[in-house]
Amino acid sequence: MSDTPSFGTAPSLDDLAAVAQAAFQALPPAFRKLAGDVVFRVDDFPSEEVLDDLGIDDAFGLTGLYQGVDIGHRDTAGPAAGPSMIFLYRRPILDEWAEHGEITLEELVAHVLVHEIGHHMGLSDAQIHAIEAQAG
Repeated sequence: MSDTPSFGTAPSLDDLAAVAQAAFQALPPAFRKLAGDVVFRVDDFPSEEVLDDLGIDDAFGLTGLYQGVDIGHRDTAGPAAGPSMIFLYRRPILDEWAEHGEITLEELVAHVLVHEIGHHMGLSDAQIHAIEAQAG
């Protein structure tokens, strides 16, 4: 019997949040510790403001977003930075999952989560892609 949840309908925001929490807990402890106090939030879509800021026309074009000051650029002597947040966008994730039938929803959520944690750690998209390529 599998620990993977079975969904008779599209997973809800709460379902996806539970999948993300399980994915985060499955990461190596040292990686979770480096992630620190980051807040995870699941929304159906990114806001129009976020899409405009990033120059993205299609709301399905963004599965996740890191928002905050990455840990490499925080100023310990200055005012406290706002909370670091990782947004996961349910509808674009489900759309991508449906397009890639060879991966599980849990694998896709873990991928998006790790990618956004990489941004939290100050890595660029190019650096994250290079690490992913090396990992196989």
